Amino acid sequence: MTESPALALPPAYYLGADMLAQDRRSVLARGWQLVAHAADVDGRGDHVVTTVADVPVLLVRGDDGVLRAFANVCRHRAGPIALQSGRGARMLHCRYHGWIYGLDGCLKRAPEMQGAAGFDPRDIRLPALGVAEWLGLVFVTLAPDPVPFAEIVAGIAERITPADFAPMRHVHSTHYDVACNWKVYVDNYVEGYHLPYVHPGLTQALDYNSYHHETARWHSLQHSPVAADGAAYGEGHAWYYYLYPNTMLNVMPGRLQANRVLPLAPDRCRVEFHYYYLPDPAAGARIAADLAFTDRVQQEDGAICEQVQRGLASGFYEPGRLCPRHEGAVAHFHRLLLADYARDKELTA
Repeated sequence: MTESPALALPPAYYLGADMLAQDRRSVLARGWQLVAHAADVDGRGDHVVTTVADVPVLLVRGDDGVLRAFANVCRHRAGPIALQSGRGARMLHCRYHGWIYGLDGCLKRAPEMQGAAGFDPRDIRLPALGVAEWLGLVFVTLAPDPVPFAEIVAGIAERITPADFAPMRHVHSTHYDVACNWKVYVDNYVEGYHLPYVHPGLTQALDYNSYHHETARWHSLQHSPVAADGAAYGEGHAWYYYLYPNTMLNVMPGRLQANRVLPLAPDRCRVEFHYYYLPDPAAGARIAADLAFTDRVQQEDGAICEQVQRGLASGFYEPGRLCPRHEGAVAHFHRLLLADYARDKELTA
């Protein structure tokens, strides 16, 4: 039996507020999202403020050493528990009316609530979220019944050995706002078909003839030896992992780029970039060159993704055939999306 040809998604999947709302509800709120490096929350009371699928999230290390994630929403009248990330908090104080929670999320004190009938602080705690630590990275999910995180990253640690992200140190963070739907950016990330036409410098830095993609249940991989001269990244291998739904890990010799794609509007997204390197006092010039090189690649990606978004919205695009050699991970991403949309439809029917 001949397999049906793989086609790209129709443009409607990249357009409109209703589609974006569905993405947030049925895809991003259900998936695991990268929110921090373990070094950001390695001490008692260390905490990170972030968002997942537009939900305010608070990640905090407890007195018992356990890392927990909560909705950053007070149980009183929805005020924020924390406004910014920090270190060494002893308690969590709501910034609206001063309710005080322990690092375990349990309410400790509610000022002037003594006269409220039937009110018992011991019955109140912040909504807990799923959290996972892996190779020094921290992920959070809003889903009450998520895919086990171990299934998301199955086989990755063994594949990239001896790389370990935990001893790496944060050097730089930045972000890029791109005028395209978040899925356009993911589509672009998971295929190397465009490299010779959009990224001449990156194509020279990698061995494009040996550039391959693979797919697993919940992630995909593109990989290549680094070009022999090692001018851009140093000698070794390049691993580009995409973790469904919106996390990218770019692993090169001695460094990690950890990225998350966040939708801002139907036709706009933000790509967070966090750079980690193994400690090396002599690596300053190499790191500076790497940051500049990566910035150039991202400017190239952003420009082509914005053009693609215009094409999708033009009314003159119909889904095209996907290239079997280079775009299998695009088809993989689309299958995961469609499965989540179908599951959401069944749950809301």
